[in-house]
Amino acid sequence: MTQHRRGVVAWASGFYEYLVYYGFLLIFGSMCLFWSLMSIPLAALLPGQTGRRLGRWMISFGFRMYLAVLEWTGIVKCDLSALDGLDRSTPVIIAPNHPSLIDAVLIVSRLPNVACIMKAKLWDHWIFGGAARMAGYIRNDSQSRLVVDATHELAAGSQLLIFPEGTRTVGNELQPFKGGYALIAKRAHAMVQSVLIEINHPFLSKGRPLLEKPEFPLVFRARLGERFMPPSDIRPFISAMEGYFRDETRNRVMEPPP
Repeated sequence: MTQHRRGVVAWASGFYEYLVYYGFLLIFGSMCLFWSLMSIPLAALLPGQTGRRLGRWMISFGFRMYLAVLEWTGIVKCDLSALDGLDRSTPVIIAPNHPSLIDAVLIVSRLPNVACIMKAKLWDHWIFGGAARMAGYIRNDSQSRLVVDATHELAAGSQLLIFPEGTRTVGNELQPFKGGYALIAKRAHAMVQSVLIEINHPFLSKGRPLLEKPEFPLVFRARLGERFMPPSDIRPFISAMEGYFRDETRNRVMEPPP
């Protein structure tokens, strides 16, 4: 292949990646907005539990289809099959590391009965709020209320998604773990399932602009880690989990998917 032809191929490939990346960001926002607006009348028409189940299933299904189409374009590869091994009928706290803004999408796409804990500004946002309220997602604006609501969801049979770091990882270094998830586990007598999320690129990591195109293909993998018993003492529990995550994520080389 001549140098000129290689240049044309590289330009075309780059153009395709830009088109797909920014196009699918727009599509994702449009999907969220559409379902959020649809959720407002549906939540008024459907009884609480029925609406909640439908809301969660629709979000999970939408995320799964979105990732499937991204994989079809060739710019993304996902290996999330380990999440299918979780018993969906067992109440448990799902506790992943948080390298990217897309982590919740990865987890929820495989688990249709997850109650997510959302920042208040996202829970109230017009693009996400209607869908979040219909699905019974938990608004994180008060720790005492958060613990009560999360404990209630676990008692009702839901799985609870919460990121122990409380925010996205900066670079390759985990943030110190917060105590909210441990307090919920103690109050609800719930087990904590660790999930290790691996990404081959700092895609949408903390401090990285949303519109900055990453290097493709992006590879996402989720693997199940250790399952921790409900804590009796919170501080040692947090320390043990944080140490476990640091050991599991430190200097790990991500292998290509099969």
